[in-house]
Amino acid sequence: MHPSVHARSNPDKAAIIVAETGEAISYGELDAASNRAAQLFRSHGLGHEDVVAFMLDNTPHYYGLTWGAQRAGLRYVCISSRLTQDETDYILENSGAQILIVSASLAGAAQQLTTGIKRFAMGGDIPGYASWEDAVGAMPATPVADERAGVDMLYSSGTTGRPKGVRVPLPEDPAIDATNSLVMLASAVFQINADSIYLSPAPLYHAA
Repeated sequence: MHPSVHARSNPDKAAIIVAETGEAISYGELDAASNRAAQLFRSHGLGHEDVVAFMLDNTPHYYGLTWGAQRAGLRYVCISSRLTQDETDYILENSGAQILIVSASLAGAAQQLTTGIKRFAMGGDIPGYASWEDAVGAMPATPVADERAGVDMLYSSGTTGRPKGVRVPLPEDPAIDATNSLVMLASAVFQINADSIYLSPAPLYHAA
């Protein structure tokens, strides 16, 4: 079920909880964050099928970006923080990403990148990067006028050469809250519903 649905029916319910610290983000907060992200992407000229990239550590604010890209009809690339500078630059160029958002904790790796695109730092400062928090804070927390469902763009780990991208079409159903096959499978096999809690043990950039 799309977070916006929960935000309308139960905005104060926790959408994300960091097990280590107990930090929580409610569905209402997630909905607002994703709307602001979508608005910022639009303000920089990104339209349906354009690409945005994220290179982040495990932060609960990751989800505001991915859902923001999803509801803006973008393709979003989640880049492993363990890749080399050459591999990361290759993915940015190969994917056609127009915006890169990086965790400030990865400043060392971020400053080595050479791809010439708009860059934002999240959670602190990186020389040459604009502040994500300052930029997105100026955006309205309302949906963009032309919402449509976007999709992730996965890259292989590159163990046998360059990382390889998987570019799939945007969903046929443009509704951002349309049920997809993965959700249907999880509901049928694992009886997952709106009250289920999922533990994500993998890095958030990981396809798993």
